[in-house]
Amino acid sequence: MINTIIFDIGNVLMHYDFMSYVRRLWNNDEKIVEKVTAAIWKTGYWNELDKGEDEDRIISLMLAAEPEYANEIRITIENVGQTMSRADYAIPWITGLKERGYKILYLSNYSELTMRSNPSVLDFMPYMDGGIFSCYVRMVKPDPGIYQKICDEYDLTPENCVFIDDNYENVCAAKEFGLNTIHFTGLAETKKELECFLS
Repeated sequence: MINTIIFDIGNVLMHYDFMSYVRRLWNNDEKIVEKVTAAIWKTGYWNELDKGEDEDRIISLMLAAEPEYANEIRITIENVGQTMSRADYAIPWITGLKERGYKILYLSNYSELTMRSNPSVLDFMPYMDGGIFSCYVRMVKPDPGIYQKICDEYDLTPENCVFIDDNYENVCAAKEFGLNTIHFTGLAETKKELECFLS
């Protein structure tokens, strides 16, 4: 019987769009967009921030990856909070499920830099029962260890949980671990699929 629902955060409980932000920031200058995106994302360094690695060191590596665009990379990182916006449906969705007796947790690849950059998008967190940010456990999804970590920390039985994530790779790893899973592709579809688990 399902008693716990575990939510990813980015593009599930809040909106996140890096590419639109970078294009807007640099006025659709494709060369800058390409170089900044390569240094921050394609190097894998952003993942290292999500793992809780030293922030100054990782940012230095990003700058070194495209030194001619170091200033643009730095400005992009300093304003990265603009990639995120709150999802107005998050709090009603969470509180509605809690009123029905479900434990509500989060499990998210998230860095301290991201938390600082736009804390208002996390306004749903006080309504939840807890959760795990990757930067504090030094593991990121889809590492099976992070699913084990949340189960250990909150005394969860995987088959009694539903995990919701927009990243298909994370969903597949969670399912292999033993969690019931939903690949988030939209609010209406996900709510309908969740009710199938809860009924």
